[in-house]
Amino acid sequence: MSNNRFYLIVMVSLVLLLGYLSYQILKPFLSPIAWAIVLSMVFYPLYVFILRFIKWKSLASFVTLCIILLILLGPFSYLSYLLSQELKSLVDSIEAGRLVPMKDLLQHPGINAIMNKILSIFNVTETELQKTIVDNITRLGKESVNIVTSGLGNVALAVLDFILMILSIFFLLEDGPEFLEKIGNYMPFSKRQRDKLIKQIKDIIISTIYGGVTVAIVQGVIGGIAFSILGIPSPVVWGLSIFITSFIPIVGTFVIWGPAVGYLFLQGSVLKGIILILIGVFGISAVDNILRPLIIRGRIKMPTLVIFFSILGGIKLFGFIGFIMGPLILALFVSVVEILRYTEEEKKMEI
Repeated sequence: MSNNRFYLIVMVSLVLLLGYLSYQILKPFLSPIAWAIVLSMVFYPLYVFILRFIKWKSLASFVTLCIILLILLGPFSYLSYLLSQELKSLVDSIEAGRLVPMKDLLQHPGINAIMNKILSIFNVTETELQKTIVDNITRLGKESVNIVTSGLGNVALAVLDFILMILSIFFLLEDGPEFLEKIGNYMPFSKRQRDKLIKQIKDIIISTIYGGVTVAIVQGVIGGIAFSILGIPSPVVWGLSIFITSFIPIVGTFVIWGPAVGYLFLQGSVLKGIILILIGVFGISAVDNILRPLIIRGRIKMPTLVIFFSILGGIKLFGFIGFIMGPLILALFVSVVEILRYTEEEKKMEI
């Protein structure tokens, strides 16, 4: 074995060992760091805008951080509280057999006739079907409550993570570009390839987070407000459902507000049903058809179905933060693969 090869093996082994030890050191703080990275990326355009008027980076970063805190400690915290309360109430109602709207809906003559045909086809009794639906909704509700309220049990740990996240956001906003440039110097790519990689990552992040998650949030907010005004129970839960279904191809948010319209009509609330149709078509759906193309225009777009599964997988792997980390990691993976593909094509052309 040559000295060069022995040296390479020793250096790779040392890097792997030190990398593993570094991961173990940072492991307890990965959650606040991950939140800080996500929030820094989401609000970085705001930081750049503020930097136009406040030339001092530290002060601009501090002002941006204050805005982030106002959003987190204000509307987001309140919505999280309402969501957990509605989910708990929904689970309690199901377990106590008090889910009256569902029972009334199933007893409607038109729905009842359809249900009887379905039951006869699958050879299932109405009691078995109701038990299956109740069990699955209850389990989903309990898991959702756990996701929303996870980490709140240990107050001291939650406060520490929040403080670490705030500090990380401040320094990421202030020194983010320089930090990324230093990381880029260690990438095994040429400067042109690094620039191309950074551009692709930016495009995919914008199309995924701003063109996907932001649009879904706007749709969820519009849907939740509409459900609340029309007197439909658990509007925050339905707003979250609209947010999730926004990533489902073709049908999208219609799978939530469409049945709600049918429910209102069956209940005799024709005017409310018409209002919800107008909001669904010209409000919720219009956001997807107008806002998303404006954001994504000219950029690489990931398939909606891929984003949907990356969000579900991200939530399962990382917890609530996975709804952004999932698409982000997938976007980085796609970008690196694209760079490698272009590199191989360039090599073939040179040959």
